[in-house]
Amino acid sequence: MSTALKLVRTPNVMGEERRRGQAVSVSGSGRAATLARRAVSVVTTALFVVALAGFLALAVGPRIFGYQTMTMLTGSMSPLINPGDVVVTTAVPANEIRAGDIITYHIPVEDQRVETHRVTEVTGNPDGSITVQTKGDANNGVDPWLATISSETVDRHTATIPHVGALIRTLREPIILNTLMYGAPAVLVIGMLASIWGKKPDTDEPETTGMTTGSNA
Repeated sequence: MSTALKLVRTPNVMGEERRRGQAVSVSGSGRAATLARRAVSVVTTALFVVALAGFLALAVGPRIFGYQTMTMLTGSMSPLINPGDVVVTTAVPANEIRAGDIITYHIPVEDQRVETHRVTEVTGNPDGSITVQTKGDANNGVDPWLATISSETVDRHTATIPHVGALIRTLREPIILNTLMYGAPAVLVIGMLASIWGKKPDTDEPETTGMTTGSNA
């Protein structure tokens, strides 16, 4: 009589359950990392596009297309132009200015600040210059000065971009600027590292065996 040993592969139930739990955990963390990475990518891309568009519009555009931009600080031209709006102007010959046009110019009194108001009256002068009376749409009366435009061109209102000026001023705040410059890349790197660390190689394979005995006569 001889005895033979047979190695029979039997499932390790506890091991398989543990691996399933680990797979579910890894899968859940992987999905979370993927979602976080996508969210960071979308936010970073959006910020980059906004920053690029703003740079092109405010820095490159005026040099190529000849327009100028400024942020409205007061409500004197409301509701057409509100505080925080960006005013877009283009230079036109001074002799083309008419009553009803909105112009941007230096006022002739006080600090000679830049003002954007509507022209209510235009008077030509012998030397070829013009004198304008202006008024803010939201003001009750005309401005208490007459401005003489001696230059060949005047910046005339072309378009208004709502709220962008307020956003630009906000982005120029040191804390916001530093956050965008250093925070966004840091979040992107963290998302990439989380994605890498979330990937675990599946090297476990069932290696359990059972041993049975049998006899042959």
